[in-house]
Amino acid sequence: MPEASVSYSPESMRAEKRAVAGNSVLAAVVITALKIVVGFTTGSLGILSEAAHSALDLIAAVITLFSVGVSDKPADATHQYGHGKVENFSAFIETALLLLTCIAIVYEAIQRLFFRHKAIEPNTAAFAVLFVSMGVDFWRSRALAKIAMKYDSQALEADALHFSTDVWSSGVVVLGLLLVLLGRRLGIAWLGDADPVAALFVAGVVVYVSGRLARKTVDALLDGAPAGVRTRIVTAVSHVDGLLEVDRVRIRRAGNHYFADLSVGLARNVTFQRSEQVADAVANAVHNVLPDADVVVHPVPRAVRSENIFDRVRAVATRHNVNLHDISVQDLNGQLHVEQHLELDELLSLKEAHDRVTVIEAEIRHDVPEVSSILTHIESEPATIESGNEVLRDAELEKKLKSIAGNFPEIVDMHDVQIKRVRGRLYISCHCTLSDELSLARVHDISTELESRFKQEAPDLFRVLIHPEPSTDNRR
Repeated sequence: MPEASVSYSPESMRAEKRAVAGNSVLAAVVITALKIVVGFTTGSLGILSEAAHSALDLIAAVITLFSVGVSDKPADATHQYGHGKVENFSAFIETALLLLTCIAIVYEAIQRLFFRHKAIEPNTAAFAVLFVSMGVDFWRSRALAKIAMKYDSQALEADALHFSTDVWSSGVVVLGLLLVLLGRRLGIAWLGDADPVAALFVAGVVVYVSGRLARKTVDALLDGAPAGVRTRIVTAVSHVDGLLEVDRVRIRRAGNHYFADLSVGLARNVTFQRSEQVADAVANAVHNVLPDADVVVHPVPRAVRSENIFDRVRAVATRHNVNLHDISVQDLNGQLHVEQHLELDELLSLKEAHDRVTVIEAEIRHDVPEVSSILTHIESEPATIESGNEVLRDAELEKKLKSIAGNFPEIVDMHDVQIKRVRGRLYISCHCTLSDELSLARVHDISTELESRFKQEAPDLFRVLIHPEPSTDNRR
């Protein structure tokens, strides 16, 4: 599994994998042919078992060459996760072929040991072929392992594992032939069985290798998670700021590509943008473990213990995708009463708006059972762009409004007064400078009282917007 992200172009990766797989096929053709010829001329079951092993290695090498050519194709409409599973399936076929080889070798070895003894004739050619085979297998095993590690290719890794064990199994066959020769010279009859015993040892090696391959390929085909990876991902993701829990982590592999699917719990009052930021941070944490993984993060809203009654009321409004503000909660004789302002589309009829509010209030009572009563002020949320004309400055009205603002000791000054008329209604906006240390609650109270006095002074005012700013940030 790759521990660091290294970028390779798809073309160069495909070319390198095909080249090393092609060289493996050519080497397998030569070695298999030599072993078959020498095996029949000497009658050695050990060499014939090696020839059968090499023949299946040739088939496996051809399958590998095909699979690496297909597995790197990009995803399409039919194969939306890509074609990487072809490599895993290729390794599975190699495993099955190896097991078939074992059955044939074990059967023939038992026959020669107990039922029909067969004399063999070791010669120089037999030893030469075996030593050449060991050298070639060592070379191509290293070449395949290097590219397999570089591109995390399971098919090439399977081939490399095959050929590395071929070196040892060929060595065992050489030992068996040497023991047969030694038995003839020293007159030790039982050493004549060294060749089928060596063949059994080769079969044992093949079974061991097949078992390792079978476990890996079956895990990949059945989407088994790589050992320890899930724990590492959970540990990495748990450090992401703003995350409440890691609910689910699923990992699958297709060829050398990993896919990770995570469900994570976030506080239900976070904004959509914030949840996206957390999801990106989670994906980055997964990439620290699996650098090139395709990661999908599903945020799930969760209620947190630290929520107060205001948070719980807002959560219901958020679930209905409506704006809620000016929430007031009063404790009257041990009973909680909620007053709130709710914004709905201005194009709704009163009945439609009231029906929606009724549903929302019912959910608030269900989620916050300690609330005894709810009073909702329905406001219209603008759905159209209003057209209007800016009115020339009314110096007299502006002077009156500034005089009113001067009655508030907390207001340092009032500036940037604008008067507009929109659809026949009068709008006024202004900036008020206040002390830096004032609490936001007090600032809101001052703004509300100032708005009320403005409307008393100018009854035709429809809307007043006051922008408070601290004295250290006065942008006059």
